Order: sequence, then C-alpha cells, then structure tokens
Amino acid sequence: MNRAWGLLISGAVLEIFWVMGLKHAYDFWTWTGTVIAIIISFSLLIVSTQKLPVGTAYAVFTGLGTTGTVLLEMFVFGEPFQFMKIVLIAVLLTGVIGLKMVTSNKTEDTAQVGGTS
Repeated sequence: MNRAWGLLISGAVLEIFWVMGLKHAYDFWTWTGTVIAIIISFSLLIVSTQKLPVGTAYAVFTGLGTTGTVLLEMFVFGEPFQFMKIVLIAVLLTGVIGLKMVTSNKTEDTAQVGGTS
C-alpha cells in the first residue's frame, strides 16, 4: 500500500476516535485527546490529498470513519444491532473499495500524461 493511502486510512481510524470523543468526553483530558485526534486526523487527510484526488480521499475518509464509528458503537458501547445498518455499511464499504480501486495517484497520472506528449 502506498504512503498516501496509508496516511488516509490512519486519518480515518483517528476519525473514529475523535467522533467517539465528541460523544463520550467528560473532562479536560478526554476533550484534549479528542481535539488532538481531530487535528492529527485532518492533517493526515490533507497530506494524503497531495497525492490522491480530494473527492476520492474525502469519500474514503468519511466512509471508513462512519463505518468504524457505527461498528464501535454497536460492539463496544451497546448500540442496538440492526441488520439494515450492516447492509448499508456493506454498501458504503463497497463504494469506498471501488473508489480506491479506480483511483491512481496524481503523480502517476502526471507521469503518464507527460510520457505521451
């Protein structure tokens, strides 16, 4: 996996934690951790968009973050299991995986265009 995708996925994982922090933070330290996770998460997203298309990167970032948040809520925090949620998450992940498969890095696109002239 190349660096840009790794940074993007790391940012999405951190997104899960800061979203949980927004709901469950209760004192100075938990709010501080939440704010730090937000800053690092979005920084990783921004850095990854230097190599990946912004629309694709943001869709993958939010899709993975949403999926992780819903699953964490169900398995860790006791949110009721709903079959339709799982089906919709599967559809969302299918779209995210599809975007990753059809997206190439900007530098690769530039090299291909430059090589054909």
